[in-house]
Amino acid sequence: MSTDTIDESRSPAPGPVRSSSGDPILVATDVHRSFGGLRAVSVDHLEVERGSIVALIGPNGAGKTTFFNVLTGFEKADGGTWRFEDHDLSGKPAYYIARAGMVRTFQSARVFPRLSVLDNVRLGAQNQAGERFTKALMKWSWRDQEAELAERARELVEWVGLGPKAEDFAGILSGGQRKLLELARAVMAAPRLLMLDEPMAGVNPALRQALLEKISELPGEGITVLFVEHDMDVVSAAADRVVCMAEGQIIASGTPSEVAANEHVIEAYLGASSGDLRDTRTGADSSDGEL
Repeated sequence: MSTDTIDESRSPAPGPVRSSSGDPILVATDVHRSFGGLRAVSVDHLEVERGSIVALIGPNGAGKTTFFNVLTGFEKADGGTWRFEDHDLSGKPAYYIARAGMVRTFQSARVFPRLSVLDNVRLGAQNQAGERFTKALMKWSWRDQEAELAERARELVEWVGLGPKAEDFAGILSGGQRKLLELARAVMAAPRLLMLDEPMAGVNPALRQALLEKISELPGEGITVLFVEHDMDVVSAAADRVVCMAEGQIIASGTPSEVAANEHVIEAYLGASSGDLRDTRTGADSSDGEL
């Protein structure tokens, strides 16, 4: 983080970060958040392209999670606007934003430990008729919906590979399994934009690939993904586009290989490890050009 006055000579902003397709699902403009004299977030402009997977990277203290918290209503912005599917969500509470279709997960998976894995996922469904006071006693009016949601929840539990543990208490799951559970519950909410805060944190190698594969499948289900991640192998494998933050600002945006080659990103974050961040499709593209 920096002070209120950011030294632009160290990390100059590259200008507005826009969608390449002209169909952004999320547009954030002049979003600011400070804590006392510290400016945690100062994002001039960001657009997230519909149907893409976008990785948000940067050093610790860059403001990534605070930016997530502001956009999803868990922190209050000091200024700025953000529009989701052309609806103004600036300053709206977290529940309102989630109902609008912007759903997020957290660095530490949050589960209900004394509920089953299946019931944890079922809780993610929105607009459940049986939760309304006026209909709670009229089970016949929401019985069909309840059955449909139970079937969908079981499908998602199977999808993330937790089928054998569907009836187990969520509290006995490992950290990686809880991440898978949280992903299933988030998808149960039928998001159009899913925001994942460090989805691979604490996940052992045995489950990491499974989680990565599930995230990569989401755009095919109509879900755009914006995720915070430090593991450059994950970023290179999953992301269509990478956005790098430092001292609260966006300092670079592009393909993984473009961001890896950016001198400001190397100075602020990647250093000698910049070679780990590669766009694996670049090599194939260059080969095609030589034929």
